[in-house]
Amino acid sequence: MSWTVAILVAAALAFSLKLAGHLVPLTWLSHPLLSRTADLITVGLLSSFVAVQCLTTGREIDLDARIPALVVAAVLLWRKAPFIVVVVVAAVVAAGLRLLGMP
Repeated sequence: MSWTVAILVAAALAFSLKLAGHLVPLTWLSHPLLSRTADLITVGLLSSFVAVQCLTTGREIDLDARIPALVVAAVLLWRKAPFIVVVVVAAVVAAGLRLLGMP
């Protein structure tokens, strides 16, 4: 299968999924169990993406300067700091630790 066909099939599937989302009756979407489940799935997916990005390099677990930066970011978010402050401070922490020799 050529890349062009694969891309066109993927685009058609993405469009179909988006269209199906618009065709779902509004009464289904207003059900409390559905909205609570959607919220939990979102949190779970975001948490897994953060864990993969911060704890791994390639196929190996890698404990480096990203871990303390993530902890600092979590504390700042818990204290309701503005998002840009969280990002900048976490980046400064990671850069500072790497400057001090932490991998």
